[in-house]
Amino acid sequence: MHAGLYRSLYRIRRVEEEIARVYATDKIKSPVHLSIGQEAVSVGVCDVLRPDDVVFGTYRGHAMYLAKGGDMSAMVAELYGKVTGCTRGKGGSMHLIDTECGVMGTSAVVGTTIANAAGYAYALKVRRSDAVVVCFFGDGATEEGVFAETLNFAVLKKLPVLFVCENNGYAIHTAQSKRQGLPDICARARAYGMPAERLDGNDVLTLRDKAADLVAQLRAGAGPQFLEATTYRWREHVGPGQDFKLGYRTQAECEPWYESDPVSTLARQLPTDVRTKIEAAVEREVAAAFEFAESSPLPHPSELMTDIFTEDSNEFAACGR
Repeated sequence: MHAGLYRSLYRIRRVEEEIARVYATDKIKSPVHLSIGQEAVSVGVCDVLRPDDVVFGTYRGHAMYLAKGGDMSAMVAELYGKVTGCTRGKGGSMHLIDTECGVMGTSAVVGTTIANAAGYAYALKVRRSDAVVVCFFGDGATEEGVFAETLNFAVLKKLPVLFVCENNGYAIHTAQSKRQGLPDICARARAYGMPAERLDGNDVLTLRDKAADLVAQLRAGAGPQFLEATTYRWREHVGPGQDFKLGYRTQAECEPWYESDPVSTLARQLPTDVRTKIEAAVEREVAAAFEFAESSPLPHPSELMTDIFTEDSNEFAACGR
C-alpha cells in the first residue's frame, strides 16, 4: 500500500514539476493551476475508490485526475492544446475529463461541480448502484450559494457522495480569515445534518484510512459525508512560479508545509530499492507523456464546430464560414 501511495504522489509531483519547467517555453497553451503541495488529498481519497466510482473536481485538478487513474499523456497533450488531449485540446488544464476511469470533469467556474456531483449521486441511488461519488473543491467554493443548496439536498436525499474540501487557506490571494466571519467549514456542513471532520491534508495515510471508512458508509446507505483536508499550495495561484512578491503571504508561512511534504515523508518509509524502481518508472512515464504531447497534431479547424450544442447546427456552421 505504501508503495502504491508513493507512486501516485511522486507521479503527480514530477509531472507538475515538468509542466512548470516547460511552461516558460510557451509550448503549453493553457493556464495551469498546479497541485504541488496538495497531492496527498487526492491520493489518499482516490486510493480507496473502485473503477466505477466517480470524481468531480475544480480547476486545480491535475492531482485528482491522475490519482483516479486519468491518462497522463492525454492530460499533458491537453495542456499543449493537441487533438490527442483528454478533451481534444479544447479544455486545457482547467477542464480535464477521463470518463473511462471515472473522472467526470473539472471546471474553471468555482463551485459548479458540487451540484453536478450531487446529481450524479442521485442517479446512482435511483439505479440502486453501490458506486459512490467524490467531489473535490477548495475553501473558496464553500462561499458559493451552490454549496449550501447542494449540501442540503444531499442530506435530504441521503445521497452517496463524499464532499472533500481541499482547504489551502486562500481563494486566489485572499486568506480564509479575511473572507469568512467564522472560518469553520465543518460546522457549516454539520448545520445541514451531515457528519464532517477536519484532517491534516499532508497525512496521506490517515486520510486514506478515513476515506476508506467514509466510502464504506456511503456504500451502506448512510448518506453524504464531509471531509475537510487542510493543505497548502506551494506555487502561485495560476502559473509555475512563486508569488511571495505579491505580499499576501510569506515564505515563512510556507516553511512548515515544506517540512511536512507528503512525498518526501512517505519516501523515507520505503526501502531504497523499492523507491528507486518507482521513481525510475515514473520518470519514464513523464518523459513519454511530454514526447507524446510534443509529437501530437493540433486540432483541425473543423473541430471548432464539433461537440457543441445549438438548436440548428447547420445554421451555426454556416455562420462560421
